[in-house]
Amino acid sequence: QVQLVESGGGLVQPGTSLTLSCTASGFALSSVIMGWYRQSPGKERELVAQISSTGSARDYVESVKERFVISRDNAENILYLQMNNLRPEDTAVYYCAKGRSSAWTPGYDYWGQGTQVTVSS
Repeated sequence: QVQLVESGGGLVQPGTSLTLSCTASGFALSSVIMGWYRQSPGKERELVAQISSTGSARDYVESVKERFVISRDNAENILYLQMNNLRPEDTAVYYCAKGRSSAWTPGYDYWGQGTQVTVSS
């Protein structure tokens, strides 16, 4: 069955960097888009970044552009999110998500359990 396991979260100070990883199993990673969502208390879950099946195209929510980088290693079945210059407002639980297909439109159908990222001085 599909499994998505996130890791790499933690407590960091503003301005520092953190890299999240998502290990995928139970499906062909190379055949679908992948994404990272986040959710903070009292807010809806939002799509932060997504990447095409080959990694050639990437898209980010405006608030993380120029700071976050999404990447993937299809051979190792791992999705990454490199987060730079972190801000307190980046504090959230971050979720890895599996796309329904290689196209953007159908969206996502599986999410991992999430990893907590807390940005605080």
